[in-house]
Amino acid sequence: MTHASTSSADHGTAHETAVYTHGHHESVLRSHSWRTAANSAAYLLPSLCAGLDVLDVGCGPGTITADLAALVAPGRVTAVDAAEGVLANARAVAAERGLENVLFAVADVHALDFPDDSFDVVHAHQVLQHVGDPVQALREMRRVCRPGGVVAARDSDYGAFAWYPERPALNGWLDLYHRVARANGGEPDAGRRLFAWARQAGFTDVTTTADAWCFATPEERAWWSGLWADRTTASVYAELAVGGGHATEAELAGVADAWREWGTREDAWFMVPHGEILCRVS
Repeated sequence: MTHASTSSADHGTAHETAVYTHGHHESVLRSHSWRTAANSAAYLLPSLCAGLDVLDVGCGPGTITADLAALVAPGRVTAVDAAEGVLANARAVAAERGLENVLFAVADVHALDFPDDSFDVVHAHQVLQHVGDPVQALREMRRVCRPGGVVAARDSDYGAFAWYPERPALNGWLDLYHRVARANGGEPDAGRRLFAWARQAGFTDVTTTADAWCFATPEERAWWSGLWADRTTASVYAELAVGGGHATEAELAGVADAWREWGTREDAWFMVPHGEILCRVS
């Protein structure tokens, strides 16, 4: 993911300051690699066609990137991420699918190293929640997008997560996640703020939508609860929670146990809502 920066209205002066809360532990990549254009960028797909040039910001392991590249070929997708290491995963996905129209680079969304009007589509999935200056990030995305093009962003909204059955430990997990993410400079309830951020960034033609992931089958519950149990105790998030004084290792272990217990319930259900913006560039 692309990380946060100091506030700046001038291209080239912004730089990263926040820490990416999730990191790139296997439990995180397990989640990110599940994402596809269909389940994570459906609102953007009607705007895509063959021949477009796309910038995919915060590409992570590249599964959405690869889908976008297949849809716009022979157009080109430039995939960027602030973490150089995860780009190896993205390159491997592109190679496995035989895609030759994808370029990869390290970049910071607050100061993109591309000329004005470079792309037809600029896309960011689950990025703006992790940046300290999302308005500046959107300004940069707008700057590199050609007139007539679109800037698209989708972010989850942790404060609107819903699950059944209720578990006090999972309520505690959500409160803990909010505290850790905000201490790192992010905004975990980004989904509800996307429209406001787009307006502040200068967009005047913005289509706003909402969508959700739902995990309810036995396989989905096991996958979702397992990755969050592992993430809670073994990822960068766990290190930041303990190092920042937000939780002890014993408390995190208790949360992980609650996740695993919840995942065994036959009536368990979890919803992850997202806000989405599709911004036309004039």
